[in-house]
Amino acid sequence: MNYVWGILIIALGAVMVIKTDWFVENFGHSEWAEEHLGGGGTRLMYKILGIVAIILSLMGMTGLLGSVIVKVFGRLFGI
Repeated sequence: MNYVWGILIIALGAVMVIKTDWFVENFGHSEWAEEHLGGGGTRLMYKILGIVAIILSLMGMTGLLGSVIVKVFGRLFGI
């Protein structure tokens, strides 16, 4: 089941990167992204979110995500 969710999230991330204009037309512009990322910031934000979704999904499918989370946040919880 882990692989099914991973493939679905990878597909969603790829669609976010490829069809960014569709997301902007249907969900609108982000004022925060336009202000902080410059002109076309909303499109850039959707592309970055898609790439992050793909990377996190691949890490989750291969078992790397858990160890990375422990390394990054482990000191907060004394692990």
